[in-house]
Amino acid sequence: MSSPGVNGDPKPPCLPRNGLVKLPGQPNGLGTASITKGTPAAKNRPCQPLPPPTLPPPSLAAQMPRAALAGGLCPPAGLPLGGTASAPVPGPPVERPPLATDEKILNGLFWYFSACEKCVLAQVCKAWRRVLYQPKFWVGLTPVLHAKELYNVLPGGEKEFVNLQGFAARGFEGFCLVGVSDLDICEFIDNYALSKKGVKAMSLKRSTITDAGLEVTDDGVELVAENLRKLRSLDLSWCPRITDMALEYVACDLHRLEELVLDRCVRITDTGLSYLSTMSSLRSLYLRWCCQVQDFGLKHLLAMRSLRLLSLAGCPLLTTTGLSGLVQLQELEELELTNCPGATPELFKYFSQHLPRCLVIE
Repeated sequence: MSSPGVNGDPKPPCLPRNGLVKLPGQPNGLGTASITKGTPAAKNRPCQPLPPPTLPPPSLAAQMPRAALAGGLCPPAGLPLGGTASAPVPGPPVERPPLATDEKILNGLFWYFSACEKCVLAQVCKAWRRVLYQPKFWVGLTPVLHAKELYNVLPGGEKEFVNLQGFAARGFEGFCLVGVSDLDICEFIDNYALSKKGVKAMSLKRSTITDAGLEVTDDGVELVAENLRKLRSLDLSWCPRITDMALEYVACDLHRLEELVLDRCVRITDTGLSYLSTMSSLRSLYLRWCCQVQDFGLKHLLAMRSLRLLSLAGCPLLTTTGLSGLVQLQELEELELTNCPGATPELFKYFSQHLPRCLVIE
């Protein structure tokens, strides 16, 4: 409906604009004012004009945007002053590898699998193999390679030595070669990249009785001693063709050797033990079923003050008198005399009195 003007003339109704209502002039001389539409407390209250904005000091004014100096709000970054606000432009998406190939996740996941399972998982894809072929996943494991697994048969019938690069990538420090010959040992040393630098344990065994004639000889032991000088452990058990000459190679070249296993090396005699007596680093010596070792050979071992473990099980020529001299090895921690005819109850009682810190296995 229309309202009368100052002179009584009718005026059109007030139209809303941007949420504000234009009020007609009041006879009290206060002029026009605007209030927020729908605010009951301010419907009949005239608005006072806003005071001019207070400008900051010149030093601060240079650092503040123009919109702030004008009393308005700063527009978002990237928008022109006085422009219309719009949705922020999203940046480029962050590229992340899928969970199945995320190396950080895989490095923690693969610790929960056994060695056999890791060998299978390494064949899934290149990403998994790259993670699994880190040396940390294979510490303390020893690969067992049979002689027939060391060669690939070519189409022409010739044999080619297998690629050992995968073993080198995993940093294996020990190997067990079963049923190999001297030639196989030579091929292994030439083809394994870490043979002269990283191999610290080597085991050369005969797998079955059908390997007769293919066992390691003194020449094979010489190859090992000359090329694998960082060996800490050498296992020559069930190699019946090696003689005292092989032990001379071991004593001359393997100055860091700590463990030597000679089980069933039936051609080892007291002369071979005299060579071993010069090895100051040897801590464990196994002579099980070395049927030619006698009391005289034990006298050579009495000079080995570094020995902590000695096994003489099954040596038939050792007597009680010869065994009793072992009490001079006061640092001995374990002595195995199983199936040794010279080990009598009186001898065990004698050891309990003179070797109280040694575990004597009957």
